[in-house]
Amino acid sequence: MSKQYIVHVFGKEGCAKCTMLNRRLDTLLASDKYKDKFVKQYDNVFTEEGLVYFCLAQCVNPNRIPAMMIADTEGNYIENPTPGAPDEICGRSKLYQYLGIQTDYSNEGKGIITPEMIESILKSVED
Repeated sequence: MSKQYIVHVFGKEGCAKCTMLNRRLDTLLASDKYKDKFVKQYDNVFTEEGLVYFCLAQCVNPNRIPAMMIADTEGNYIENPTPGAPDEICGRSKLYQYLGIQTDYSNEGKGIITPEMIESILKSVED
């Protein structure tokens, strides 16, 4: 069995974009390709526990929720192997320091996190 990782999803109740990110991520994580490598942890930022994980992330903009970041099973966020590099798939949604994405509410991004963006982040995790 390969090493497992945690996908932290930062969201809030009543957020349609949060629901969409969770649904798209759940679909990907149910596939044979990812089901043994990743587990999802939903962190509701309106709860004390969710807010703790959000604060530990240190690099997600609270105005750009929903967001997701990859961590190892010890709780350490995985560093972005190419910090700040242009990204054709994720654009300005990709995080700089750690491996993850956050919502881009600019006119260019329209606040959509696509399945391709999510999968791009998952594929970036190397064993």
